[in-house]
Amino acid sequence: MTTHEQSASAAQNRWRPLAWLVPVIVVGAVVVVFVARWFVALPAVVAFLHTYPGTSELPSWAPVGFPLWLSILHFLSGAFLLFIVLSGWSVRRTRRSGTRPREFWIRDNDRLVRTKNPPIRITLTSWWHLTVDALWVLTGLVFVVLLFCTGQWVRVVPTRWDVIPNAISAGLQYASFNWPHANGWVNFNALQLLTYFATIFLAAPLAVLTGIRLAPGLSVRWRRFDKAIPLSVTRTVHFVVMIWFVAFTVVHVGLVLITGPLRNLNHMYGLSDDDDWVGLIVFLASLVVIAIAWALLRPPRLDAIAELTGSVKRR
Repeated sequence: MTTHEQSASAAQNRWRPLAWLVPVIVVGAVVVVFVARWFVALPAVVAFLHTYPGTSELPSWAPVGFPLWLSILHFLSGAFLLFIVLSGWSVRRTRRSGTRPREFWIRDNDRLVRTKNPPIRITLTSWWHLTVDALWVLTGLVFVVLLFCTGQWVRVVPTRWDVIPNAISAGLQYASFNWPHANGWVNFNALQLLTYFATIFLAAPLAVLTGIRLAPGLSVRWRRFDKAIPLSVTRTVHFVVMIWFVAFTVVHVGLVLITGPLRNLNHMYGLSDDDDWVGLIVFLASLVVIAIAWALLRPPRLDAIAELTGSVKRR
């Protein structure tokens, strides 16, 4: 068997479990829906849903609607996150397969900063991953600062304890396909609020911290922390956080498109609370922009950008 045939066979064996995973997920989802519909019909649960309809009230001063800056940063963070996941998956796949990279980026000490440390050499894919990481972190910092400067934070940070039973209520309603009655233009339902809070203030910082721990150069200098924070554990946590972001994005976009796509897309992309087509058109245009950027940001154009901060070497 040739090397190519061995690689193809290994790839088939790696993906074979997914052939069983997909039908299991489908059957499991159907079972969950039927059980949830039975459960929410119980008198005690009906009373619980009446007491906690799924939305926790906001303070009277909470802002209504979405400002332009939030729409722009929402688009940028989503685009950067897509590039981060794709480049990060490529780095992980290359490392696990043992494939020898063909392109490397080498830091130019004289061009960037004078240091006694030897120049860092990393794969071009790793350089692209770290570069997009930096842009995503910068976007996130601006986002968080503006959240607290404009009062928008109150829409994604829990301020009342009843958010917990309301989140349970919203989850039951989603599971039974009886969508929670809420207007995202004014107030997210409690489950959305907790999910956004976890993504912004827990998952994102964890992704940054584990990414710094795994960064080439830093992981070598911090070997004294290997026993306290092993690299293997850090990689696992970093990967789990990536899965969280992928799952969050899939569910988030799916619910947007299922629960009233025109109005939902208009909230973020049309900056209005109506059912016209502006939001959908802007959303589709943003997808085209992301697709064009992904097509353009490949060698040799990516090489030229990388050479602005160092040297690109090929085998």
